[in-house]
Amino acid sequence: MKKLNVVLVGLGFGGAFVPIYKDHPAVESIGIFDTDAGIMEAFSRAHGIEKQYHSFEEILEDEAVDAVHLVTPIPLHAKQTVAVLNAGKHCACTVPMATSLDEIRDIMEAVDKSGKNYMMMETTLYTRQFFYAREMQEKGEFGKIQFLRGSHYQDMANWPSYWMGLPPMWYGTHAIAPMRAMAGSRITRVHCFGSGTMEDWLYEQYKNPYPVESAIFSFENGLKGEATRTLFETARVYQEGMFIYGSEASFEWGFADGDNPIITRAVKAEDGRRGGTTVVKEEAMPNYYRMLPEEIQKHTVGGNYDPLNPQESLLGGAAGGHHGSHPHLVHEFLTSILENRKAAIDETLGANITAAGICAHLSAMQDGAEIEVPAFGKA
Repeated sequence: MKKLNVVLVGLGFGGAFVPIYKDHPAVESIGIFDTDAGIMEAFSRAHGIEKQYHSFEEILEDEAVDAVHLVTPIPLHAKQTVAVLNAGKHCACTVPMATSLDEIRDIMEAVDKSGKNYMMMETTLYTRQFFYAREMQEKGEFGKIQFLRGSHYQDMANWPSYWMGLPPMWYGTHAIAPMRAMAGSRITRVHCFGSGTMEDWLYEQYKNPYPVESAIFSFENGLKGEATRTLFETARVYQEGMFIYGSEASFEWGFADGDNPIITRAVKAEDGRRGGTTVVKEEAMPNYYRMLPEEIQKHTVGGNYDPLNPQESLLGGAAGGHHGSHPHLVHEFLTSILENRKAAIDETLGANITAAGICAHLSAMQDGAEIEVPAFGKA
């Protein structure tokens, strides 16, 4: 099997992915780059990474590099993605894909011209929660999906400067992506309202007045979904939430991010009609580690992995990064390249999820006016 030379750019949150690439059987080598040379040196020593780069341009010029994974500040995503693709390398990028519709168009064009793979590394679509809900859907347990909701509650006031005042729906992908995937249909229109007020200093960078944005999305197949995103000055425990309401069953993410989901199942009345009782139960989710190569299964449980008792530690305990999603994302990106196919969250799906959030903010700035979400690529 061909093996790939990969470079990880950005060692803050991105550092969590390096051990996964290092252990993946499809990776020949993993290189790293961070603008903070001290962090890069320390990380290299701690993880035994030999290949370091000292500029982004150096990566682009290295013909040995097959793929680049970008975990860099949001304002850089589109420009760096285009540069990677134009350099003839496959590109994975953390969310969001871009911050404007024009930037999305630039990425679509770069993918088309380069023939290389693009993958938006949306964690929620590889969480245990999503796998569990998708399994329910495949078994027909929801019946007809009638409505969808998404949420992402987080206060980011102490994060790096580029976050300050960011429009909430620009980074709404964690709330939007599960709805888009469960609906199986393109988001076509959005109405969104901003709410609350922010301190003046938070307004200056992006001219965004809202700490909270809530949107109703219309899907091409007729479904509707609602999503709420908080970014500043809102006291609420962190949660990336997914809520699916079906005719036969519903799935609701727990109140806090790490809680088990609540599953409601309809019970028909004695005469066979609807309107009987419901069964409501908190259900523990399995770890879907068996979907992965054995070498990276341990990364689904992070620090809870016990190499002396691997199967037991993989079955229980808290999940690794973003509910065990990180190794699934890496595996999908790498195998899509080796199998010469589009990644599951390719430029078309990533564009619809990201554009829906961009258009939601445009709507909020127009007091809820309907905004059409443009189509990108082949839906």
